[in-house]
Amino acid sequence: MSRADRFGAGLAALAAFVEREGHARVPRSHKEDGTSLGTWLNNQKARRDKLSPEQLGQLEALGVAW
Repeated sequence: MSRADRFGAGLAALAAFVEREGHARVPRSHKEDGTSLGTWLNNQKARRDKLSPEQLGQLEALGVAW
């Protein structure tokens, strides 16, 4: 699975979480449809300087607070 595929899967899981919960504050241990969503989101925040402007925009559109 490519990095872009993993990002897409994480983003889809985050979108499902946000739709259900109404926020993007994912607990670190939370899993969503087999994806370790809390860990994935924490990693995206830690490596945000390596994300593309498009990826940053997609996360911000879902309400991710940096």
